[in-house]
Amino acid sequence: MNGPGEAPEGDKPREECGIFGIYGPGLDVARLTYYGLYALQHRGQESAGIAVADGRKIYLQKDMGLVSEVFNHEKLNGFHGHLAIGHVRYSTTGTNNPLNAQPFVYHSSRGMLGLAHNGNLTNTAELRSLLYSAGSVFQSTTDSEIIVSLIAKYSQDSLVDAIRKSMADIKGAYSLLILTGKKLIGVRDPHGIRPLCLGRRGNAYILASESCALDTVGAELIRDVKPGEIIVIDENGLTSHMIFQNGRRAHCIFEYIYFARADSCMDGFNINKVRREMGRQLAREYPVEADMVIPVPDSGIAAARGFAAESGIPFEEGLMKNRYIGRTFIQPSQSIRDLGVRLKLNPIRDVLDGKRVVMVDDSIVRGTTSGKIVNMLRECGVKGVHFCISSPPVIRPCFYGIDISREDELIACRKPLRGIREFIGADGLHYLSLEGLLNVFGEERDNFCTGCFSGNYPVEIPKACEQDKFILE
Repeated sequence: MNGPGEAPEGDKPREECGIFGIYGPGLDVARLTYYGLYALQHRGQESAGIAVADGRKIYLQKDMGLVSEVFNHEKLNGFHGHLAIGHVRYSTTGTNNPLNAQPFVYHSSRGMLGLAHNGNLTNTAELRSLLYSAGSVFQSTTDSEIIVSLIAKYSQDSLVDAIRKSMADIKGAYSLLILTGKKLIGVRDPHGIRPLCLGRRGNAYILASESCALDTVGAELIRDVKPGEIIVIDENGLTSHMIFQNGRRAHCIFEYIYFARADSCMDGFNINKVRREMGRQLAREYPVEADMVIPVPDSGIAAARGFAAESGIPFEEGLMKNRYIGRTFIQPSQSIRDLGVRLKLNPIRDVLDGKRVVMVDDSIVRGTTSGKIVNMLRECGVKGVHFCISSPPVIRPCFYGIDISREDELIACRKPLRGIREFIGADGLHYLSLEGLLNVFGEERDNFCTGCFSGNYPVEIPKACEQDKFILE
């Protein structure tokens, strides 16, 4: 992953994780999982793993790196089975240690068990202490392993009942894929904070973080997994168990702003359409005279098109992105670190020279990269820069699986709007209002987590967790 000072992602909240699972007798489930993870690579670039079951055993391959780095043709051919789960990871809890790569696979009284987790638990310290005192042993520092230990704790119950009891114990955000020798199980937290959808390809069922992964493997989206639902897929077909019902839905709103791929559909909304409408709302809130609207690629493209359509200001590509920069661009010294922005983004002088520009991006977290981009535009002869952000100011950390920084690193916590504008060097700065953002979702406006914008969290955050987020990173 990119670190502070690397751009443009260095000024973005970093991805969480992506999960993919398939029950497909007669199919090459390992290769399909590989393709599904490829489609979800934007959700985590730190590690990748696939576990395949053949009815008796579970076979696992995982390592640090991108999907294409961890797997090759030979390794995929070595997998034999009819159901599989896969995971791409960025560490929101736990260190970037190979031991934390997922899926996890364990031997238990039930037989072999695999787990892949997207999200973050908020009562990790409490549960780890209780499990330690009961004799549990942990191999990693990730909170995902706690879920496995809880399921094992309830080994006297059926697997579904053990999962149900574990869901009652854990707090926070989670979408889970659980693999046995013969079953694929999907679980979504009671608030639906983290995404999970269900698809079908012929007689095969697929569970994935985003629908774009279903498209990649030729599957049809059936529906999103409901908050609080357990889905069991085996030789008898698909069975749904609603464990928690009628609770408050709190889907992560940053999925729609930044994380999800634009071609995904999530909980009834097309991501690209939502982002365009955010841009339209921006234009309604911030009427301005300018010669062109340009996006910060790629995350600002859809909102910029919406802004241009609503305002009547022409849309142009003023910044070109170099898509061949590796995920861990090496910076030998501080003296050339600023080249990070220029290696990834290059302004088109002939388009920009002498123009008044509206530049649209999805978010500002630290503000460092935003200022460098504005400075590049100035060097190309831009007469004026209005910076428009298709989300409200980020004022609080996320505790549910997105690496949004400590409060002392959030520029909107440290500076008023005028101070942010002066820091990044823009002539004008406008964030989409929280009210305007929620209005994009119509009647569903109350079904989202906006904790990073409002400080109102759907799941209680323990004081110790808040302090750890503030102090540790």
